[in-house]
Amino acid sequence: MSPVPAKRRRRRGVILTPIGLNKLLAAKADIEMDENHGNRYTLEDLNERTGLAVDTLTKVFACESKVDKQSIKACFRAFNLDLESSDFFYPDDLEAATVPGEDSLIAEEPELPEGQVPLNSRFYIERPPAEADSFKTVLQPGALIRIKGARRAGKSSLMSRILDHAGRQGCQTVLLSFQLADRNIFRDFNRLLQWFCASVGLGLKRPNRLADYWDELFGSQISCKSYFEQYLLAESAAPVVLGLDDVDRLFEYPELAGDFFSLLRTWHEEGKNQEVWKRLRLVVVHSTDVYIPLDANKSPFNVGLPVNLEALTTDQILELAHRYDLDWSRSQAQKLTELVGGQPYLVKKGLYHIWHQDTTLEELVKVGPGAEGIYGSHLQWQMLHLERQPELSQAFEQVLRSEANSLSLSESLQLQRLGLIDWQDKYPVPSCRLYEEYFSQVKAEA
Repeated sequence: MSPVPAKRRRRRGVILTPIGLNKLLAAKADIEMDENHGNRYTLEDLNERTGLAVDTLTKVFACESKVDKQSIKACFRAFNLDLESSDFFYPDDLEAATVPGEDSLIAEEPELPEGQVPLNSRFYIERPPAEADSFKTVLQPGALIRIKGARRAGKSSLMSRILDHAGRQGCQTVLLSFQLADRNIFRDFNRLLQWFCASVGLGLKRPNRLADYWDELFGSQISCKSYFEQYLLAESAAPVVLGLDDVDRLFEYPELAGDFFSLLRTWHEEGKNQEVWKRLRLVVVHSTDVYIPLDANKSPFNVGLPVNLEALTTDQILELAHRYDLDWSRSQAQKLTELVGGQPYLVKKGLYHIWHQDTTLEELVKVGPGAEGIYGSHLQWQMLHLERQPELSQAFEQVLRSEANSLSLSESLQLQRLGLIDWQDKYPVPSCRLYEEYFSQVKAEA
């Protein structure tokens, strides 16, 4: 009698691979530019577009919990993508196999240069002393870390590594992006704080108990403080590290922003003396200097550890090129530096396409500023962003003509946030040759 074959174990649920996540994020970014004026979709928008529940969408993009394969397919289909075998994996298969060392690098091939750099990627370039200082500071009671950098400078990638380090040291971690807040959340301060408390509680896997702590007599700030002090932090056996991403969105609502940031500063100060508040560590990420009026004694942006993510150096670009298995010299890395100014996204995009043999360094330097090159869609997005704000467009034209002495603070900071300008001897200049040549050419043809 022949032996009965072993019953094959049913595989339940999938998670996106770094390749799949980056493909989805890239398609999402393209459609946001084409159909949503470059603004990121909220979870509410994604729910309408995909037909998936908010909880499912959160799991899809977080890549930490399994979802059914059909949900992944629906998400890809909503952004005109076909789901391929390289886009997902079955965690059950990994659990049954021999698990490699914690620090092994899973992603051998370069991921698409979109979104966060995965934690296990060898294509993440450290920016000393940012990582070491942040890893040390986040473990200190009541810590506050402020990460600032232009759009796509690597802020979220750094924050994810800070949270991962804190988690490995026994902390509870919560990542909260203000881009995920629906528009109606910003209607009033009370609603904003309730969303904030509920979202942090969700991240800590705690039941929503707002009704037990919210009291109109005391007001929203005291109610919010009590919710953290008497519930979220009081019942946490470990320190809580709260990562707040995209807080720039609050700058669009100055009255709300002032009160909210004042609250963060108060909690940070109380962390110096009160045991319960020592358990809270804050990591705040924003793209520009703060251009809303904040009392210096109530602002969280002048205390704690400041981390300013600058452009990549030529040596860092050379190191990254070698990780792409490109046999480059320093002079070749310098050519790319001169073209894109060391901006991380532009550097990675260039190296990825050179590695993929879509172009060469020589071709990139020659046609880079052209709309037909690999930077074409990015340049057009920047152009559309400026066209929607005529005053900002005129301000950048002044920079191109070296006549930017009269730029307002707001204009300077917005251009800096977009990565379009740098500062040289206290004067704004185009951040790289790519932008200078492209926008000068567009202006000449107008």
